[in-house]
Amino acid sequence: MPETLSENVGVGLGAALAVVGFVISYFLWRRKGAAYGLRGVAWSLLPLVAGLLMLMDVVMEFVLGVLGILLTMAFKLQSWVGLALAVLMVVLYVVSGFMKSRGIGVKPGARPQDKARARAQGTDAPAAAEPARPAAGQVGGAQPKQGEQPKQGEQPKQGKKGGGDEDLEDIEALLRKHGIE
Repeated sequence: MPETLSENVGVGLGAALAVVGFVISYFLWRRKGAAYGLRGVAWSLLPLVAGLLMLMDVVMEFVLGVLGILLTMAFKLQSWVGLALAVLMVVLYVVSGFMKSRGIGVKPGARPQDKARARAQGTDAPAAAEPARPAAGQVGGAQPKQGEQPKQGEQPKQGKKGGGDEDLEDIEALLRKHGIE
């Protein structure tokens, strides 16, 4: 295989690949519509542009390099061990993300929510023994007892609406908590 492609070979290869792309784009246009067909035409021009800009050598080196790596990797035990470790790394990372989001295996006070709560209360270290109670009017906050008038700035407790959706009520409470009406 030659080290480099001549200018004419690069342009010819780019033009041939562009023609194949145009044929595929034609069928896409007829089957799925003009938007898909035009997108196919745009991608079909890419190899021709690479040939005209004399970048076909770079593309050829890249493709041959990737193929060489894949063929070498297929027959080496070291490569398979590396691939297994890469998969293990990704699995561990994803599992740790699920654990963090659910508070499993996380020390009290280490979560960002605990630190934000501690800053809001004016303390440097978050309380590990007892979580902070939300203020009145917030989700889970203290509500006035039956027959009591709510204090100024508090919202009265709303009873369940007939046939209301609990999830929607939770979302509304969360929005009210952040001052969004």
